[in-house]
Amino acid sequence: MTSGKLIKAILSGARPKTLAAGVVPVWAGGVLAWKLSGLFDAWLWVCTLLGALCIQIATNFYNDAVDGKKGADGEGRTGPRRLTGTGEMSFTQVVGIGTAFLVGAAFFGAFLVMERGWLMLAIGLPSLFFAYGYTGGPFPLAYRGLGELFVIVFFGFVAVMGTVFIQTGTWPREAVLLGGQIGLLSAVLISVNNFRDREGDALVGKRTLAVRLGRKVAAAVIWLEIKIAAFLGVAWLAMDYPLFGLASMPVLVIGMRIIWGVLTLPPDQRMNRLLALGALELVLFAGVFHAVAWFF
Repeated sequence: MTSGKLIKAILSGARPKTLAAGVVPVWAGGVLAWKLSGLFDAWLWVCTLLGALCIQIATNFYNDAVDGKKGADGEGRTGPRRLTGTGEMSFTQVVGIGTAFLVGAAFFGAFLVMERGWLMLAIGLPSLFFAYGYTGGPFPLAYRGLGELFVIVFFGFVAVMGTVFIQTGTWPREAVLLGGQIGLLSAVLISVNNFRDREGDALVGKRTLAVRLGRKVAAAVIWLEIKIAAFLGVAWLAMDYPLFGLASMPVLVIGMRIIWGVLTLPPDQRMNRLLALGALELVLFAGVFHAVAWFF
């Protein structure tokens, strides 16, 4: 494989359209930390962001390798092409790239441990482990219907609360609320992906929530993720930051389009547009949140 093809393959395997789920919690968490304390350490924030992105990209490559080996991402796949499933790269090569990104995550995480102490290991080590354990290992979460829960916990609560702690050294209740909202919106991406792939996943024994619960209940889960994330905005009234509730506006608008698509579109390539809308929903949520923090 030429260097040009290798770079193209790595960019494809990193799944750039999904990386909003890694950027947004660190982005919004940094904004919240600054709003609450007036503190913002740019170097620590960059290390947090790059560490989070490395973990997410490593997870994506491990997912590609394991799903490809198990036959979940073959030529008949309705979603974007995968490296292992299509034979573009071998299982070993894809795992190797994922491991390289995991080493990168550990590198950036080392600076955070030096700043905030060994407590950061309680956050970092499980995150590193589940980068592979999401689809691999003896108890792969994605194959047990726990993918959404994993995303809510690690891309929501852990990422947001961890970012705020790195910046301020505290665990404010506002970070819990923000983490819940972002975790649910990030879970929408996984839920839509699994909703689209449920028939193929069932054939290879990938028992996602969509496979376990069936089409109607899986659609209801997506509806709940969007609606709960949006209406949690009301809780900012109790936090004395009522205008942060405005961040729910794009969730309500775009979320309605996602829900309508889930209910009406067939599970084929057309549903990929809903994933793009889910990423846009997440980014606009963070953008409005940032704007409110800056101007008000």
